[in-house]
Amino acid sequence: MADARHVLACDGRARHRGVRPGMALAAAYALAPQLDVRPRDPATETETLLGLAAWAGRFTPSVALELPDALALEIEGSLRIFGGAARIADAVRHGVAEMGFAPRVACAPTARGASWLARAGVETLIESPEALADRLVTLPLHVTGCDAPMLESLAAIGAATVGDLLALPRDGLARRFGQPLLDAVDRALGRLPDPRTFHVPPPTFRATIELAAEVTQADALVFAAHRMLVQLEGYLVARSGGVRRFVLRLAHREGRASEIAVGLVAPNRDAAHLTHLLRERLAGFALPEPVRALALAADEIVPVAGESLALFAEETRGEEDWPRLVERLRARLGAGAVHGVAATADHRPERAWRAREPEPRRHASRTFPVSRTRRGAGDSPDARSGAASPKPGHRPFWLLAEPRPLAEIDAVPHHGGPLRLLAGPERIESGWWDGAPCARDYFVARTREDALVWVYREQREPGGWFLHGLFS
Repeated sequence: MADARHVLACDGRARHRGVRPGMALAAAYALAPQLDVRPRDPATETETLLGLAAWAGRFTPSVALELPDALALEIEGSLRIFGGAARIADAVRHGVAEMGFAPRVACAPTARGASWLARAGVETLIESPEALADRLVTLPLHVTGCDAPMLESLAAIGAATVGDLLALPRDGLARRFGQPLLDAVDRALGRLPDPRTFHVPPPTFRATIELAAEVTQADALVFAAHRMLVQLEGYLVARSGGVRRFVLRLAHREGRASEIAVGLVAPNRDAAHLTHLLRERLAGFALPEPVRALALAADEIVPVAGESLALFAEETRGEEDWPRLVERLRARLGAGAVHGVAATADHRPERAWRAREPEPRRHASRTFPVSRTRRGAGDSPDARSGAASPKPGHRPFWLLAEPRPLAEIDAVPHHGGPLRLLAGPERIESGWWDGAPCARDYFVARTREDALVWVYREQREPGGWFLHGLFS
């Protein structure tokens, strides 16, 4: 990035060629003629800082913006929860780096003092006001946020550091440079209060990343998307919530866009797990055009209660793995390919079950397609109310999507032939009230290959034999 005259920031390749922040743009071009220069975008920088503020809420609800490039976190009330300031600083440093930024983290008794240390590149942990004063006097004056003309005027009278400024007469400094400069120093030292307006996270999550170059392979988008999912995780932790669904929007040329929705069985906020699900979805996604930017959205935030830990870790392992397994299968096979099964009160085997959401529990009820039987005349709608019914006969585990006619065996002998009948008949006569009646005699049979099958003879016109299920 660069303004009209000087380099503001540069990447590793530019540094390798000798380019440094603060260097004149003309000098940078002389060292690296192929330098890719991009103008500074204050709006994007502010949007990025707001996203980081929402993520930082996972450590404390008191997050203030230090525009244009810093955040101030009040962590006094979070020290016991996270194990001290050092651990919080390490967690902040690691999380911000995962989102693709190079953070500078400093901790001090005052917010302004900590931000000045971070801007000067002094990553330290200071606990006492006396130690803070000793460090601040060594910092260059540019950390105070003074504009270039004021810095030049201070340098002309021999003030290059905060300590030099404090050595000058306060009355003279106030008359020449204004009282706000002295007030800023006093707030950094803790001599004056420094009230802040804390950031309030938005009700829904939005994040955007503009790619450095067009991407033509879908799986190559996972790395960039992971950065936004890490930001989403922090946002959700701050709100004590999770998501059941999030959407990744891919921006193509000429304003075109594609969307990839990822659904979950149970609310979740773990960035690693969400990234794995997204990777599964992208693996089978063909990009219609190269991708220039990514946008992540999560509109519905679901409250997530705290977990009750068991005495032994293995007691909850199944509960934790079950919803994740279902989510991974759905991400790979499609949302409609994985579901639970529940019984319904209907005698017809093809209608004796329904799809349902899998239960995210360790001992989820195991229900299979079951039909109720009745010998004799048809059933009434009252039979569908779930009342007790006669015990059904043997049922196969696997039902065909549609019964297959066995035209080659119009008459099935009890011995020999393609099938051998082992049990039956079991009469199922039902459905007269909903326009899909059936009158069938079911048999358990064995094929020539010793496989057990479930067949029936249709009593209604035009009749015939059908294969309906498989036991093995």
